[in-house]
Amino acid sequence: MTKLVINADDFGYSKGVNLGILEAYKHGVVSSTTMMVNMPGAAHAAALALAHPGLGVGIHLVLDCGYPIHPNVPSLVDETGRFYKMEEMLKKAKLTDIEKELNAQVEQFFKYGLSPTHLDGHHHVHGKEMVYPIVEKLARNYKLPIRKVSADDNHSSNQLLQTTQTFFYEFYGNTLTPTSLIDLVVKSTSYETAEIMCHPAFIDEEVLTGSSYNVQRARELSILTHPDVKQMIEENHIELVTYKDVIKW
Repeated sequence: MTKLVINADDFGYSKGVNLGILEAYKHGVVSSTTMMVNMPGAAHAAALALAHPGLGVGIHLVLDCGYPIHPNVPSLVDETGRFYKMEEMLKKAKLTDIEKELNAQVEQFFKYGLSPTHLDGHHHVHGKEMVYPIVEKLARNYKLPIRKVSADDNHSSNQLLQTTQTFFYEFYGNTLTPTSLIDLVVKSTSYETAEIMCHPAFIDEEVLTGSSYNVQRARELSILTHPDVKQMIEENHIELVTYKDVIKW
């Protein structure tokens, strides 16, 4: 039987995102989420997580959206104090500042009284060449699995850390349908453990004006709660799980 994690990214981005993820968990097929502790909706997300302990909640490490948690990481921010966008960040960031910030984000997550299931990264920052060694250190220190970053069996993430056998990032974009998701779920059955990434939300002002991926999130929510998707998962005896159910340290 395949153990499948369907993970909703961006928990904590805004109340609309938080409530959309919760809807996809309670009435759909989302089993897990990862939280952006630096965003305005983080405290709201944490309260929802504490009220719904069945929802797996990991940490969505952020270096290119919003403001840092750490008060002194000058190489990561522009003149307004906001994180640089990814390309600029990768050029200007100092490793010491990245380490300080990511440690601060993990510590902030624990302050909410939550226990993280795993680590991943906003825009897959956790797998970037200069960032990954810091994430690996965090994962080992806290004994946390991570979202898969490489298909190469010799990559240190697959040698030293725990992750799913495969990761599907393709449920994203402007042309999604229930069939798009069902096709990925079918592919997951070739593996013992798999993760599918998604980004459901109710659209609020923060998402509409702050994210280039906005109305598509509402489409994702409708698909993730579509009865055909749920029926297909049940009929194929696929177990929807969190990283805690997949990984045993």
